[in-house]
Amino acid sequence: MLQVISSNAEEWRSVINAVATLIEEATFYFTPEGLRLRSMDPSHIALINLEWSNTAFEKYVCDQEHKISVRTEDLQMILKRTEKKDKVEIVLGEGNTLHFKLYDGYKREFQIHLIEGEEGESRLPKVPFTTSARITSKTLKKILSDISTISDQVTIISNQEKLLFGGRSELGEVSITLERGSAELIELKVKEGAEATYSVEYLLDFVKAVKVANYVGLDFASKMPIKLDFSMEESGIKLEFYLAPRVE
Repeated sequence: MLQVISSNAEEWRSVINAVATLIEEATFYFTPEGLRLRSMDPSHIALINLEWSNTAFEKYVCDQEHKISVRTEDLQMILKRTEKKDKVEIVLGEGNTLHFKLYDGYKREFQIHLIEGEEGESRLPKVPFTTSARITSKTLKKILSDISTISDQVTIISNQEKLLFGGRSELGEVSITLERGSAELIELKVKEGAEATYSVEYLLDFVKAVKVANYVGLDFASKMPIKLDFSMEESGIKLEFYLAPRVE
């Protein structure tokens, strides 16, 4: 038995859009404690980790672990039909199907077929992060958008007083600085200064997808993967994105 009812359709849209930036087929594990997903993109340079507590839902009934694999395109197609005040009800049906009910007075139902999913979950990378920062999601989106006008990669440098984002190409150079104590840089902890370079496209696509998070945590170290943490404690959602560095 699996029945999940959420009163926040926007959270579902945001989570599924984030997943869809990396993978075309998603495998969710619904357990009595909540749902989770952990998967790498086909190129194996990016990973998404999602954990969603059962307490975050209006109703959550799950008698055992259910492994559910679906095409992210199918989920996006259905969730695009949601409106702001809609409730989203998900029920595991017979015949290898998943049922969606969307309603706020006006009710509609959708049914999609499940697919054969991946064999197991990806492992989380163990990274000795030396810099941890917290900034507004809006600021990070602006920074990455600015960088993308000049370069397809962003270099992030940290020290005790600031974060520096930069990019360069044949067109020229761009640099953006966030100073400690500024309104945009909520928190900065530096065990050791770090410098690493990442794909702007991957980072920007993910940041654009997660519209329900006001803040994002950045954890990185020199020439190591970066972690973007969009966790929303008030919503019971843990959403993390790991991206491997570009090494020249």
